[in-house]
Amino acid sequence: MALVVLDASVVIGFLDPEDALHDACVAALTDHQQDDLVAPASVYAEILVAPYRAGLEAVSGVEDFISDFGIRIEPISASIARIGACLRSERTSLRLPDALVLACADEIEADVVLTGDESLAKLSKRVAVVSEL
Repeated sequence: MALVVLDASVVIGFLDPEDALHDACVAALTDHQQDDLVAPASVYAEILVAPYRAGLEAVSGVEDFISDFGIRIEPISASIARIGACLRSERTSLRLPDALVLACADEIEADVVLTGDESLAKLSKRVAVVSEL
C-alpha cells in the first residue's frame, strides 16, 4: 500500500464534474483508493472554501467524500511549516499552499503526491501529475 499525499487540485477536480481534470482525477483516485490517502490540513482548508460559499450541504458533501475515501487529514506541524517555508524561500514562484503539500509529503515520507499542477513535478520526484484524459 502506497502513502499518497493529495493536492487540492486533485480533490477539487474529483468533486467538480465541470472541472477540466474531473475524469482524470476520478481515474487517479480510483486507482489509489486502496492506498493510504493523506491531505495536509492546508489542502483540507482549500477544498472547503467553495463549498462554504455554496452552503452547508456542499460542505457536508466534501466531508462525506473525505470520510468515504478514508482520507487522513495531516496537521501542519512546526516541522512541516519550516520545510514549507524553506521551499517557498528558495523558489519565489512556488505558492505557500503548494510548498506545504510538498513539505507534508517529505515529512511523512510519502510515496506519491497527486496533483494537477505540472510545475510541481519539477520540484519533487514524488509528484505524479494528473492530466486531462
